[in-house]
Amino acid sequence: MSIISIGLTVYDLRQQSINLHNLVKEHNKVQVTVWTKNEGGHRSESCHLVPGDVLLLEGQRLSLPCDAILLDGSCVVDEGMLTGESVPVTKTPLPQADNVQPWKKHSLEDHRRHVLFCGTEVIQTRPSGKGPVRAVVLQTGFNTAKGDLVRSILYPKPMNFRLYKEAFFFIVGLVIIGLIGLVYAVAVFGSQGRSASETVTMALLLLTAAVPPAIPAALTTGIVYAQRRLKRKKIFCISPQRINICGQINLVCFDKTGTLTEDGLDLWGAIPCQERSFHPLHSFSSGPLPWGPLCQAMATCHSLLFLEGKIQGDPMDLKMFEGTGWEMQEASSEEKETGETEAFTIVKPGATASQAPSEGMSILHQFPFSSSLLRMSVVTKELGKDTHGLYMKGAPETVASFCQPRTVPSSFQAELKSFTAQGFRVIALAHKALSLDAGHSLRDLDRDKVESGLTFLGLLVMENRLKGETRPVLEELREARIRTVMVTGDNLETAITVGRNSGMIPSGDRVILVEASDPEDLHPASVTWQTMEDTQPCKEKNQDSCIIIDGSSINSTSFHFAMNGKTFQVLQKYFSPLLPKILVNGTVFARMSPGQKSSLVEEFQKLNYFVGMCGDGANDCGALKMAHVGISLSEQEASVASPFTSQTPNIQCVPELIREGRASLVSSFAVFKYLAIYGLTQFFGTALLYWQLQIFGNFQYFTQDVCITLVVCLTMSLTEAYPKLAPYRPAGRLLSPPLMLSVFLNVCFTLAVQIFAFRFVRHQPWYSPIRSHRGCPLGNQPFLLDNGTGNATEPEDMVLSYEDTSLWAIVTFYCIIVAFVFSKGKPFRKPIYTNYIFSISLCIQLGLSLFLFFADIEAIYKGLMLICTPTIWRIYILIMVLVKFVVSFFVEDAILQNHRLWLWIKALFRFRSSSTYRMLQRQLQRDPSWPPLNQRDFAEDRKGEAYVNPVFENSEGD
Repeated sequence: MSIISIGLTVYDLRQQSINLHNLVKEHNKVQVTVWTKNEGGHRSESCHLVPGDVLLLEGQRLSLPCDAILLDGSCVVDEGMLTGESVPVTKTPLPQADNVQPWKKHSLEDHRRHVLFCGTEVIQTRPSGKGPVRAVVLQTGFNTAKGDLVRSILYPKPMNFRLYKEAFFFIVGLVIIGLIGLVYAVAVFGSQGRSASETVTMALLLLTAAVPPAIPAALTTGIVYAQRRLKRKKIFCISPQRINICGQINLVCFDKTGTLTEDGLDLWGAIPCQERSFHPLHSFSSGPLPWGPLCQAMATCHSLLFLEGKIQGDPMDLKMFEGTGWEMQEASSEEKETGETEAFTIVKPGATASQAPSEGMSILHQFPFSSSLLRMSVVTKELGKDTHGLYMKGAPETVASFCQPRTVPSSFQAELKSFTAQGFRVIALAHKALSLDAGHSLRDLDRDKVESGLTFLGLLVMENRLKGETRPVLEELREARIRTVMVTGDNLETAITVGRNSGMIPSGDRVILVEASDPEDLHPASVTWQTMEDTQPCKEKNQDSCIIIDGSSINSTSFHFAMNGKTFQVLQKYFSPLLPKILVNGTVFARMSPGQKSSLVEEFQKLNYFVGMCGDGANDCGALKMAHVGISLSEQEASVASPFTSQTPNIQCVPELIREGRASLVSSFAVFKYLAIYGLTQFFGTALLYWQLQIFGNFQYFTQDVCITLVVCLTMSLTEAYPKLAPYRPAGRLLSPPLMLSVFLNVCFTLAVQIFAFRFVRHQPWYSPIRSHRGCPLGNQPFLLDNGTGNATEPEDMVLSYEDTSLWAIVTFYCIIVAFVFSKGKPFRKPIYTNYIFSISLCIQLGLSLFLFFADIEAIYKGLMLICTPTIWRIYILIMVLVKFVVSFFVEDAILQNHRLWLWIKALFRFRSSSTYRMLQRQLQRDPSWPPLNQRDFAEDRKGEAYVNPVFENSEGD
């Protein structure tokens, strides 16, 4: 048994090692061009690269073998492995490359835009300056992004999951029982004058019987099969140990765009602005947008690329560009007076575009979008003219802050809220004319300087529809009493509307808007509470109802807090005692930066929630890694973004993962209990035989260890997950009362039956202490020493006895009984008969055991070292086994696995959950002043404020 267990473990480790080797191998033998002062450019294998080497990136596709900082030119990179999104990303050169300060300090907040990561693929290069695209090697080997993925697989993040800690204590308990048996064996064999070697051998045998060698592997059998089932459902895992933790999830955070809602947006309308007033809404269903500054902004302010004959890039940018009817051409380049070469993209009016007095526009330079900055901008030039301009798009509040106040309409906030409250996604656009000299290098432009004093152009309204699977999945999670939370970078009103439309905020529940502000002058930090109610009808037809702020109190037992990222940060810094109370009912968190998403997940974990996070992987990397279970919706099989990756682009993977996690956890516990009870059953049976200086025979052990127990361990976990999520979780503790009682009572049952059989067989009229095979006794006739069937002078046998035969039958049948009893199906697994392999194997084992026990074949009895007993005694044994089966099944199914009974017992003894969030819920239910409404609270002092790392807050992916 030990050899088989070790062999399976070694095989599994070897397969993982081979897969990892293949994952890394392709990046160690990449041919790259390295530039040196003495030799210039020369070809070399990537395994020889060291930090500081300069790479020349030529036109061909290249899978990057290292992390490198871009010095000259720009690159288009597929970062699917890193972020989980197979959307081309433009990398820009490091600004101020000659600066002696650390590069992260002077390379703008979004320094990741200048780094080429190992494992990503360079699709296209755009030279600039006097030479090819150059990058300097930053990290190699395990220090790279690819190395981070490999390290996360080899050495996963330690999980504070008490299951594994309690498994250790459980095994220690079995070892203690084994040590007691060791002392017992020494005492018995020593008192009978047996040799020291025999005494030590028997003592060690009894010690090891209490601790089956396969117990450590019991917690992984369910994981292995669950991982295979998940793979069939296109859910991939790089940290298998987290599958069991999936069964304990009771809170799931969802990103909005691309996760709850469609990845692509549909253009709904545009609202041009001129002379500080909004024009009537233009609907794109009536035709393309008329020529004007807003149309120019939509045609140029994007990060789209023309690759392999088609336009590729962010789905929102693609939809916006298509709405103009313009066309994109291959990137072009021109040589400037200074000798430098600048590459740019050209866009021209298409056949469906509105008439335009322009040949087209060239996009000369791009300041990429950043989730921390909430904006992007481009520098453009109109073809045939020497006029340059800057166009910006981004979050409406952010863009408006960069515009001249006299160009922003006074009704800006009201107009914005009227659309965001209906669930539309709104972005703002702005423009500024630039005066650039002919020899001016675009790389030297100061972003903060050029992105100032803009003219507000208008709003672009996009419809972000819910995915078809979103509402049913959220409903399923709510019925399973799994809490759902939305964490998004979008507008707060839009997020609340999506929350209502998706069912995350049930109809009739009130939403309380929490707004906090930093201290100003002599005024401390403050937080206000306002009730938002879904009551106002919309102006347009066929639209959802709008949200307005209502100051009146609403009679509702359920409420949800909603806030933005700024409020969350202020609460974390100045209202730390208040934050946990808000999080207990917090449902919508909008305008959250990547760092704030990670902090939110961590705060939920402090409340003892088991947190799952589902996102698209781009801006959610930190939160996906921080959560107990991170699920990235991606086309990749493995990514640095999260432990789990789903190739199905919807949240249906969340309940699937929870179902498999629960089934895996229950299966692991069942196998663990089975092995523990089997070991103790065999331990007590052996201890009883030791009393008369006997043991089970080798083939008797073999039938129990290999033919029954090993097969059960390998097939019991094949039972698939139950299709419907139960409204409660399986026990997450190995030392929980139901599980410990199950082990204790089953051991007591089998011990009682074994002692009864051991004593009762000696009182049978046909019993005699014979030590050899002498045929079967007839009926109730006793064996007589003078009838030729026995010999008083025959040496004693260590195995042959009626006690051994009886105990072997009881232990063997009980191994099969317990396997059936512990294979309970509903509510976490399908019924046992759906596991065909396990069911058939149990039937075969039971049939063979009955055959061996009842068949009077002397060759079988000699091989197994059994003694033939009268048929009536075998029937007695069978009756004992049946009684034990009925008692075990009733206790396990009607008592120990009866969820309602345990709830009644908890209520009777007033047992309360010790989880922090449960204690807070009970505390707040007794507080008549909670939740606060229509009031402002001030921070008492600033002594307890938390330090927030600005670098962490501004980090997009970490």
